[in-house]
Amino acid sequence: MQDFKIKRAKAFSAELEVPGDKSISHRTVMLASLSNGPCEISGFLPSEDCLATVEAMRMLGVSIEVLEENDYGPVRLLVHGVRGQFTQASGPINCGNSGTTMRLLAGILASQPFESELIGDASLSKRPMGRIIKPLELMGAELKGTGDKQTAPLTIIGSKELHGIDYILPVASAQVKSTILLAGIAAKGKTVIHEPAPTRDHTERMLNFLLVKTLREGNAVSTWSGQTPESRDLVVPGDISSASFWMVAAAATPGKVLRITNVGLNSTRSGILKILVRMGVHINEVVDESGAEPRGTIEIHGGKLRATEIGGDEIPNVIDEIPILAVAAALAEGRTLIKDARELRVKESDRLSAVADGLRRMGVAVQEFEDGMEIEGGAVLKGAEINSLGDHRIAMAFAIAGLFADGETLVKDVECVNTSYPGFDKELKQVMEG
Repeated sequence: MQDFKIKRAKAFSAELEVPGDKSISHRTVMLASLSNGPCEISGFLPSEDCLATVEAMRMLGVSIEVLEENDYGPVRLLVHGVRGQFTQASGPINCGNSGTTMRLLAGILASQPFESELIGDASLSKRPMGRIIKPLELMGAELKGTGDKQTAPLTIIGSKELHGIDYILPVASAQVKSTILLAGIAAKGKTVIHEPAPTRDHTERMLNFLLVKTLREGNAVSTWSGQTPESRDLVVPGDISSASFWMVAAAATPGKVLRITNVGLNSTRSGILKILVRMGVHINEVVDESGAEPRGTIEIHGGKLRATEIGGDEIPNVIDEIPILAVAAALAEGRTLIKDARELRVKESDRLSAVADGLRRMGVAVQEFEDGMEIEGGAVLKGAEINSLGDHRIAMAFAIAGLFADGETLVKDVECVNTSYPGFDKELKQVMEG
């Protein structure tokens, strides 16, 4: 799988189930490793990013058994928790392309009495790590990144004498919040994190499910030292970020009804549903709240999309969906404004620039700003050649755009899709073949 060659879609499945949630899969393995015994994880996402987390924990002395596999890798694991007492890795820990692995693992390693080195691929090695280095150093660990942007390789000298902090996040980031929380449960005293806007709460939910106390007061989240996660079985729901590509494809197809089952419906991740409703999409939801994470079924009824404004406090909870929402905006009537999304410039690629360039290539009028863009919808999309820049969300977003374009769309360098959605290419092929 080197490139996607895409033509207009004839039809696609009326019902599908997407692979496990990437963010939650990472966290299940890390928190199960911190726990006091065996934890069975089902619904695990066998993507390159999540498998990097599995290998990282194995390097730190955690026994992880594969109980079940599908065509792409393990989907059911048994993780034998070590009560947070890890062993020093024999060499650098390779986080691959996964910022979640690197940042959250730094929070765990900050309390370990040894030195660790975290490395990543070329893309991850460009992403700034200063935002986790500062709070972890305030807690008593020593960290050193590379260059002015403090990028990987990242050296961590942990300390058994970490202490809690009262910290104000400079930007809303679930990864930074989670990093501090994972250090906080091993630090002396109380740790408080103040968010400028609410972010996804998977870490807090999972900690609470494993009987670790956290407290939410307004935009502040707290935890305390001396808590070891209890070993319990964990279920990973389908990834709503992966589902979002098919949701937009269905939403922009009048008369189409698409049902997605067993998908995560955490309110801090499902902001895309509210945005699609604003764009004129009729959506039905059935939610099951019995586990650590709410999940259920969503039904998308396609129709004419209309422009909207996306920005403010909703951005942290749709940050991964902005590329595909930009495609929805191109297919909608009117001008859509995306703002307050500067964070997208330091993802796997500069996603604002990549999206704007790709849409222009397909005949869409786009005005790019430092923190977003304005998209003139309603034009007939033209097939074009799009470079994914090695970014999985750019590759998948423009694959969907190609389904609505005249002529052929070629999306190049799509191996990156395996970092989050193994099997996307097969779904795409089925859609094109009807």
